[in-house]
Amino acid sequence: MRRPPLLLALLLLLTGCSTAHDSESSGEHWQPRPGVAWQWQLSGRVDTSVDVPVYDIDGFDQPKGTVTALHRKGRKVICYLSTGAWEDWRPDAKKFPKSVLGKGNGWKGERWFDIRRTDVLEPLMAARFDMCRKKGFDAVEPDNMDGYKNSTGFPLKAADQLRYNRLIAKLAHDRAMAVGLKNDLDQIPELVRDFDFAVNEQCAQYGECNAMKPFIKADKAVFHVEYELPTSRFCAQSRRLKLSSMLKKYELGVWRRAC
Repeated sequence: MRRPPLLLALLLLLTGCSTAHDSESSGEHWQPRPGVAWQWQLSGRVDTSVDVPVYDIDGFDQPKGTVTALHRKGRKVICYLSTGAWEDWRPDAKKFPKSVLGKGNGWKGERWFDIRRTDVLEPLMAARFDMCRKKGFDAVEPDNMDGYKNSTGFPLKAADQLRYNRLIAKLAHDRAMAVGLKNDLDQIPELVRDFDFAVNEQCAQYGECNAMKPFIKADKAVFHVEYELPTSRFCAQSRRLKLSSMLKKYELGVWRRAC
């Protein structure tokens, strides 16, 4: 049945208002789907001209203007943060007490966090997530999420990691942002429901890409990069698994070669 134009316009207006309210109150957030193309750039001036739907950029280094520029091009933008390790060059570095800083994680100026100390880390991470939200980011990529599998200087257990990773996911969702699980392959079955997508490095090189299947089965994107293999060595498998794969250089600049 055709509705009179005035009644139809009123109905659409009321429906739109209701939807916006429901979205705000329920904390709905973006959900990337398997196979979506992306760009990951953590160094240099961000090139906003790469024709992909998703960008992953540094949350501290990039201003709100960069996020806004990408949104104007129809992109979704992910905020890269290190949530599992301290970085001595970040503007909030001095706020972290020495008691939560462990061994180096192999990168200059970085040290593992004692993720059991959520009394210290939660408010500091919340402030970082607030920064991402204020800049307009759609999601967060929390890095160094598998400390319990490394020599951190603390006796971390798998249960400690699960607890902390779920806390990180909650901090993002409380701010209506999506959140990705970075690496931490062994805990994917237990965490796939808590996270909206995954970010993986070098699963093809180490024969681990099948571990990403729970995310794909849940209709959630897996953003995947290789650094040392040519695309001929991993793209066929990536297409079969529906991974969002590309070849990057370790400095994660503009250059990319997508599958």
